[in-house]
Amino acid sequence: MDTHFWRGRRVFLTGHTGFKGGWMSLWLQRLGAEVTGYALEAPTRPSLFEVASVADGMRSVCGDIRDLPALQAAMLEARPDVVFHLAAQPLVRASYDDPIGTYATNVMGTLHVLQAARQIASLRAVVAVTTDKCYENREWVWGYRESDPMGGFDPYSSSKGCVELLTASMRNSFFHPDAHAQHHVAIASARAGNVIGGGDWAADRLVPDMLRGIAAGQTVRLRSPNAIRPWQHVLDPLAGYMQLGQRLVEHGPAFAEAWNFGPDDADARTVEWVAQHIVKVWGDGASCVRAPDANPVHEATWLKLDASKARQRLGWAPRWRLETALKRTVDWARAHQRSADMRAFTLQQIEEYMTCT
Repeated sequence: MDTHFWRGRRVFLTGHTGFKGGWMSLWLQRLGAEVTGYALEAPTRPSLFEVASVADGMRSVCGDIRDLPALQAAMLEARPDVVFHLAAQPLVRASYDDPIGTYATNVMGTLHVLQAARQIASLRAVVAVTTDKCYENREWVWGYRESDPMGGFDPYSSSKGCVELLTASMRNSFFHPDAHAQHHVAIASARAGNVIGGGDWAADRLVPDMLRGIAAGQTVRLRSPNAIRPWQHVLDPLAGYMQLGQRLVEHGPAFAEAWNFGPDDADARTVEWVAQHIVKVWGDGASCVRAPDANPVHEATWLKLDASKARQRLGWAPRWRLETALKRTVDWARAHQRSADMRAFTLQQIEEYMTCT
């Protein structure tokens, strides 16, 4: 990634109050971008957005992507060069409780973002972020490639499969690569695995649940210990999104397609392995046990991504192995526990990521 590319670049980021959006906002600020965020209030208390004072170095707009007029007005005022669309209802279990809200936010919200983008004369690139769960999951032992069919058993996964189809349709209909000389906008979608890192307080996610339980002195119960996920530190896919955004601006239609950003195969680990490693890193009597789920829902048992295209064509590769990612996540939680300056601490971890080889 060319860090100088982002200096002075106008970026419109949806979902900046969320976990991934908060990290991305701070990173773009560190690189000198002029960032406008558009999102609902932070989804948890506490939150990375508040704890790390994310809003201090950007323009923060409180708004709902389901509100098209408000979104259009905010985007017009920001006059972005690049749009990163991260806002979403991101939880599988929550999608069972509110399927209508999940589809409204994830599908119609994305449509609103892409429709609003049609009005922006300065715009050059859009990166719409989805998930590894957008694929029709056949529980294969090998990773899914960008050309594999979309699917989704649960409402969340299905909604993200719909978003991929929607993004492709809007690109073909209004931002076709063959007509790039006329509209000057390149649109891509980005799919990543289970991200971890400091400042995630979401419910029904392994690492936040583990850290909450350990901090409270509880023995953490693992509901799906044998499930395998492509774990990665949040900075790895964010680096991919920013590299992709840069290539879209610089090379347009050559990169206007779908992209996977997944970890090395060795970092596709079971829930139990990750939990036991967190227990080891934390120490101080932390513990976890296998326990049946009292409220089971369908979740994938085996899910991996093939990110070879991003490696070969973008030059992207994950920098932090899973052991390092878990150590950095525990370090962040420990720092927050001792009331450290979490904006400075988070920016320091971003700096460490940028300088590691």
